[in-house]
Parts: sequence; structure tokens; C-alpha cells
Amino acid sequence: MTGTDPRTPRTPLRVGLVGYGLAGSVFHAPLIAASEDLVLAAVTTGNPERAAEARAAHPGVRVAGSPEELWERGAADELDLVVVASPNKTHVAVATAALEAGIPVVVDKPLAGTAAEARGLAALAEARGLLLSVFQNRRWDNDFLTLRRLLDEDALGEVQRFESRFERWRPQPKGGWRESGAPEEIGGLLYDLGSHVVDQALVLFGPAVSVYAESDVRRPGAAADDDTFLAVTHANGVRSHLYVSATTAQLGPRFRVLGQRAGFVKYGLDPQEAALREGLRPVPGTVWGVEPEELWGRLGSGESPLTGGGTPVPSLPGAYPAYYAAVAAALRGTGENPVTAHEAAAALDVLEAAKRSAHEGITVAL
Repeated sequence: MTGTDPRTPRTPLRVGLVGYGLAGSVFHAPLIAASEDLVLAAVTTGNPERAAEARAAHPGVRVAGSPEELWERGAADELDLVVVASPNKTHVAVATAALEAGIPVVVDKPLAGTAAEARGLAALAEARGLLLSVFQNRRWDNDFLTLRRLLDEDALGEVQRFESRFERWRPQPKGGWRESGAPEEIGGLLYDLGSHVVDQALVLFGPAVSVYAESDVRRPGAAADDDTFLAVTHANGVRSHLYVSATTAQLGPRFRVLGQRAGFVKYGLDPQEAALREGLRPVPGTVWGVEPEELWGRLGSGESPLTGGGTPVPSLPGAYPAYYAAVAAALRGTGENPVTAHEAAAALDVLEAAKRSAHEGITVAL
């Protein structure tokens, strides 16, 4: 359902983007612009430099100083979708205002600071008959897509342990709200990169029944967690070991998945973020999200992939544009919501349990 009368498939749906920082300018705006079903109609930012950047990158876009300017102009008549890419602490308030204005919403992760808030947003969207989707783009990473294919093919046998690492070497804090220790900012790696690795684990292996976590602030001058580990036990018996860190001097494998018959090991990050940061853009009908053969993961048993063990597994291309294609299909009534608020709430249950576990030194049952 959109904020206007049903529109023909040839007419792009109009999108208002709230926030033009890293998430808005590098991820959302380019992916929206790359979609044949969507058009970036409006951007909100109170920063003059970012406003100029938005106008230069997206000629014809309307720039507003705040989300309130969108509501005041009758956004339900002018927009078919609002995308919330503003700082984490604003997600719930902006999404609520958009839904109350009658507009479907996409919210960058994390959807909210708590699972209760996420479920409250889900209830509001359902009561209004509006789409509420969460931007979990890492479901369309090349390594994740490849691993899902291997699991669908039963290439590993019954999985026993899933290791997932999103590690960086950033010994000097950058500052800003993402590294703030203020609770209202919802900063730190647990809620940032942790939102991705937890979501992926739940998609692959289902609901969690217990969580143990260790969370530290390692870097001088940092105020929020920058080195965190989660051990998640799933209802089906799989154990997920999830690492997020900014202090890793030697990076581990992105994935190490151990099954009864074989294991899969994959190093290196999906190339799409780096490409977007460099100014490259996905164009329909052209190559996107493809990585070189030397970065393919390896499938096998009995020997380390670093000493030649296993067989290379061609990586499927990464597919971030598929998220917004699915959102457009859901708005037109021809597809399903690609990431629901209820899924986001389940991930927040795990993140909240991890926060408590790390603070109290206990394993938390869900």
C-alpha cells in the first residue's frame, strides 16, 4: 500500500530519504536511484554541505531541512515511501511520524533500541495497513548468498557451528554518535555490525534460545563497545559464534561453517560497500557485486583452506539492488516484504540479551 492511488508499473514510486550521512548518501540514495521502480524525490538534511552533495548527485531532488517539512507539505500525497537513514536514536520517532502520516517506511538497521519498540512500530504499521521494512542489506552480500545456496544443497551436512566475523582494524576512534557511550545514541558495535551478524545467523539457523556475550571498550578515547563476541544457541542445536570488532590486527575468516560432512571457509568482505564508497553505481543489465576468483571460499574437510584444503566455491554476485526491488514489489502488491519488523525485533531480542549477558557475566535464556 502506498500513500497515493495505485500507480502503473511504469511509473516510479516516489521516495523521501531522511538523512544524508554515510547510510543515506553511500547506500540508500544510490540504490534507490538505481532502481527502475523508484525515484529519489526528496532528501532531508540540515547540513548545507550534504544538501549541496545531494543536489549534485541527484539532480532535481527536493531538499528539506527536516522530516517535519515533509509532513507539513502533505507527504502522503507526494511520496510513496519514506526511508529513514538518520542516526539510530531518531529511527523510532521518524518512522512513527511517517506511518502516522500514512506513508510506508523503510528503516535502516537497527530498527529501534529495543525489541519492544520494534514490535510497537510493527503494530502501528499493521494497524495502518502500511509496509514497514528494515534495511538488512547484508542478506544480499555475496558470501551470505553463496552460503545459503550451499545449505540449500546440503553441501555441508548437518551444521554444528557457524562462525561469523565482521572485523576491522581501526585503532583510532573516529568519534561521532556511533562511538558514543550515551545510551540514547544506540551506538557501539553490538548494535551496529552486531545487527548484521545476528540477523544473518537467525535467517540461516532459526530462533535463538540462549545468548552469552563478552563486550569491551578497548581503544583509548572510545566510549562504546568496540570488541564484542556473542555465542548464540539456536533452537535446532546450531551454535553461532559471532564476532564484531574494530580492534582486530589480524582479520579472521568472514565465515567458517562446520557441518557433519564438510566445512566452508570464506575470507574477505563483499565488494559492494567498497564499490559504493568509491562512487560506483549498480546499473541494470551490467555486472555488479562480482568478486575475483582468488577470494572465493573453499568447501572441504580435513585440511585448512590456507594450505590448499577444500575446493573453491564460486561466489554468487552480491545483490544489494534486490532489496529495493523487493520493497517496490511489496508496495505494488506483487511481492512480500523482504525484511519485516518482526524479524528485526527477534534480532533485537538477541542484542538485548547480549548486552545483559556482557554486563552481568551470565548466559541469558530467551
